[in-house]
Parts: sequence; structure tokens; C-alpha cells
Amino acid sequence: MTDIPAAPARSGLVPLAWRRMLLRHLVVIGLSAALIYGFAVVHGQWSPMHRWNRAFADASLALLVITMSIGPGARLWPVLLWAVAYRRETGIYATLLAAVHTVIILGGWVEWDFARLFGYEIIPQTGEYVMFQQGFGLANLIGIAALAYALMLMFTSNDRSIRLLGTSVWKFLQNGATVLWGLALAHTAYFLFMHFLSFHRPTPEPNPLQWPFVAAILSVLLLRAAAFVSTWGKKRNSSR
Repeated sequence: MTDIPAAPARSGLVPLAWRRMLLRHLVVIGLSAALIYGFAVVHGQWSPMHRWNRAFADASLALLVITMSIGPGARLWPVLLWAVAYRRETGIYATLLAAVHTVIILGGWVEWDFARLFGYEIIPQTGEYVMFQQGFGLANLIGIAALAYALMLMFTSNDRSIRLLGTSVWKFLQNGATVLWGLALAHTAYFLFMHFLSFHRPTPEPNPLQWPFVAAILSVLLLRAAAFVSTWGKKRNSSR
């Protein structure tokens, strides 16, 4: 009797999925490293603390811009559907870079004095804290809220969380990424345009990427608006 070849094991699909996921992580890690290096070069005239603080912050925002653009971009141009698989990884590394940015701020700017993080400074004559930079404290509070929300999204951005929470609850949570987007923009806008206005001279010099980031943010808003109009139009036509 002729031997019948065994059917391919279905478990072979799992290693393939893991290889694809690993590839996506490596691609986004490479992109993150390139962004950090590029932004560090742009900010090369600043002190090391501010250079790396801004490099990680700018790279994080750039990844967040990409994350928020993938969905509407794929709706408008189906040829970009392949990029949807990368949205989880770009969101994860945007969060990790924001966390590193926070650690640099804590260690290099406020020197682990959490009162200073919220705009307070100690008066040597009295030894008491007084509010010194209201905007700095509020912007950092918004940034902490954004990071906390981002961490929640990151830790639930996996298939196990989908099974644990249920599809509807998980989608509701992840769709709240627009909340993260708003918090991140408010935090970033303050440090890009307002923080150093309270000093006699900018220290350090203003971020040279101010207006490119404004253009990127407006592009995301226009992209999402266009995707909304396109989706609405298609549904309206299909219901006729």
C-alpha cells in the first residue's frame, strides 16, 4: 500500500504569525531609531538633556501621527491596507518613546522633584514651595494623563485582551485613541509655542520643527475628515 502524505500541521500557522509580528516590531524599531537619531541631529545645538528630551518626544509624536493616519489612509486608498497591520506596533512604540521622554524630564529637568513637575519651585528664604510656572504644571499634568491613557491602550493592544474584555468593550477602549491624540496635541503645543515665552530669551532655542509638526497635525485632521466623508458617501450611495 502506498503511504499517504500527512496533512500539513495547522500549528505551522502560529510560527508564521509570530514571524510576521516580529518583522513588524523590527521595522517599527528601526523607524523609531531613525526618527530619534534624526531629531537629535536637528536639536544638536541644544544641551544634551533637552536634545534627547525633544528627540524622544518628537519621535513619539511622529509615530502617533503615523498611527492616526493609517486607518483613514487605508479607507481612502485600499492599496495601503497592508499598513493597517502595523498600527498596533506604531502605537506601542509611540508610547514607549513617550515613557523614555518622561524619564528624561524627571531626571534631567525637574531632578525627581515632583513638585517642580507641576510648576512649583522652593523659595530658599522660606523653604516653602510656591507656584512658579502655571503653564508648565498644567502641560505636564496633561502629558501624564496622555501617557497613562497610552499605557492603558498599549497593555490592552493584544489578542489576549480582546478575549478577556470582549470585542465590543475592547473596540470601545481602543477607539478612545482620539482622546490620547487630543491630550498629546495639547501637551505638545504648549512646549512648542508657549513655555519659553515667559523667559527673556528662549532657553533652549525654539523647536525648529514647530511648523512641520503643525502641518503634520493638520494633515491628519484633513485625512480623517476626508475618510469620514468618503465612508459616509459610499454608505449613502449603497443605501439608495
